[in-house]
Amino acid sequence: MLLAIDTSAGTSVAVVDLTQGVIAERGIPDTMRHAEVVGRLIQECLTEAGIPVTALSGVVGGMGPGPFTGLRVGIAAARVFALGIGRPLVPVISHDAIAYGHYRTGHTGPLLVVTDARRREVYWSAYSGADAATLPVRIGPPALAKPAELLEDDFAHAGMPRLDATTISAGDLGMVAELTFAAGRPFAADDALYLRSPDVTVSKNGPKRVS
Repeated sequence: MLLAIDTSAGTSVAVVDLTQGVIAERGIPDTMRHAEVVGRLIQECLTEAGIPVTALSGVVGGMGPGPFTGLRVGIAAARVFALGIGRPLVPVISHDAIAYGHYRTGHTGPLLVVTDARRREVYWSAYSGADAATLPVRIGPPALAKPAELLEDDFAHAGMPRLDATTISAGDLGMVAELTFAAGRPFAADDALYLRSPDVTVSKNGPKRVS
């Protein structure tokens, strides 16, 4: 049984199990209040599921792609919660959860999942289909591009059905983790996929002196 947390779009939390599926799920689409709501959503899901934290075998963290500040909140919450209960963090790429949900509800064949990265760019992930366990089969790592590039003939995945990511289901995120483990496959790297680096950078001249 897993607790899943994702803040790459709004904030979504779920408790899932391989055999029972999604036991409890809560989500808020607001993209500005991740830190304020994530703790409450975790408590509500655990209460609805009716389980002690000791029943969890791990904590799933959505690795994005997502905005720098918002994504960090969910990953930090997942890491701290996992550390607190002595369970492993299970990293899952958030686009994989979107693709899984789409295949689970009947889509077949190729799929391009796209997230708006602002500044006339998008973050995309390509999938060739789903396997026997309904796990999406990703073609390479997620990548950044300009929207027009996705329509060009020389784009490797031109013509694929496109799904624009607006929300992420922690329930689907958690099920991807459960199915991945059951299939004996490796999890994603424990690296956040930010839509872009933060605008604020450390000055090359070092910190200013305060007088």
